[in-house]
Amino acid sequence: MANELTAPKTIHGMTPKQIVSELDKYIIGQDKAKRSVAVALRNRYRRNLLSDEMREEITPKNILMMGPTGVGKTEIARRLAKLMDAPFIKVEATKFTEVGYVGRDVESIIRDLMEASMRVTKQKHMDEKYAVAKDLAEEKIIEAIIPGSKKRPAPGNSNPFSFIMGGGQATYNRTTEKIDDKAAHEDSQTELARSQVREQLKNGLLEEQYVEIDVAEQPKDNNLDVSQGGSISLGSIFGDAMPKRYKRKNMKVKDARKILIEQEAQNLIDMDQVTSEALENCEQNGIVFIDEIDKIASGSGYRGGVDVSREGVQRDILPIVEGSVVNTKYGPVKTDHILFIGAGAFHVSKPTDLIPELQGRFPIRVELEPLTRKDFVRILTEPDNALLKQHKALLETEGVSLSFTDEAVEEIASMAELMNEQTENIGARRLHTIMERLLEEYSYQLPDVEDKNIVIDAEYVRNKFSEAIRADDIDRFIL
Repeated sequence: MANELTAPKTIHGMTPKQIVSELDKYIIGQDKAKRSVAVALRNRYRRNLLSDEMREEITPKNILMMGPTGVGKTEIARRLAKLMDAPFIKVEATKFTEVGYVGRDVESIIRDLMEASMRVTKQKHMDEKYAVAKDLAEEKIIEAIIPGSKKRPAPGNSNPFSFIMGGGQATYNRTTEKIDDKAAHEDSQTELARSQVREQLKNGLLEEQYVEIDVAEQPKDNNLDVSQGGSISLGSIFGDAMPKRYKRKNMKVKDARKILIEQEAQNLIDMDQVTSEALENCEQNGIVFIDEIDKIASGSGYRGGVDVSREGVQRDILPIVEGSVVNTKYGPVKTDHILFIGAGAFHVSKPTDLIPELQGRFPIRVELEPLTRKDFVRILTEPDNALLKQHKALLETEGVSLSFTDEAVEEIASMAELMNEQTENIGARRLHTIMERLLEEYSYQLPDVEDKNIVIDAEYVRNKFSEAIRADDIDRFIL
């Protein structure tokens, strides 16, 4: 019971409100998008509690997120990836092309998802074996520090001519008795020394000592390029068929322990079971985030040239989203219950420019709102990884204290909003541009500064951007 209370919740065990609360730590606003994602993920959990017959009938409700760049679409995907214990991949739609064009085959999306599922499932099994693997690794380190005595031949095979030559048996018995006594004494001394080393290891006294261990060599990935932008790793194909090769390495005990624990945990897991669970995990819990999906949408009117390839990508993606079987090196994967989340700015094209069949496969539409000055203020200060906190931490490494007045933060937010209006609207990414320019002079001078307390006020911000923020292209705004 204690373990249940202290164990961290996985995303499958979290309610929609808890998922949104977790995303709120890093993403400001966009409540509709966060709620839609949270409900979709919770529905995966609810579906797993149903009977097999009902579970097979319920298909995931794919999500299409629309909104200008820099408002949090990709950030939602990144944070989900860190939260999740299920297979998750993020792909760029622009990297894929129709079969026959230069680019990646869309089926590689599912192969990549299966690889992610293998990593997640294998790591889960290895985590369960780490306690046993740690003990085995400790024993190997002890054996490396205090090698045991070499194996001696069995008495019956020691002297095959003793039965032929007369008088040999009595001499042999006396000799073996002396050898056995000596060996028993050596074994007891070795065991005593090992127990002392074991105690020292337990107390962390040997962490910096060097030992020689056998480290498994990784098979070389000799990639063989094939058509449609894919590649075959010869090392991964023949790696399991060939016996593992080891080489001796001299390293510190603390480094050797990590390597040996991984090796022993790897040896303890059943890879057939891992593969079977990974296939199930990929099919039932897999999530694919397709970014820049608007770039493969063709505008209305005449379609020619590159538009042909764009429509081809949509046609190739369609069967995967609808539900099909994709062959991977671990076995066939059914895509019927994989959740797809599409995202795009749709500032040139519209969701209706996607082919109708693909539109129908993304029933949940979420429009993300453009960021305002208030949003920029919150982005600068509220999240756990807020931009101001990042820059403060960077300068603290040089022994410098950095602080911003409230007026300076408001001024930075106003600058970001104005720049986005005057030029391209790149959302929160504009804040990175402003912050880098604002602190460029200080970052260049460090650590050779006399004043170790830097305070950024509104006047400093205005002076820094007096040339950039002016009546630039003012005639564009005059009717």
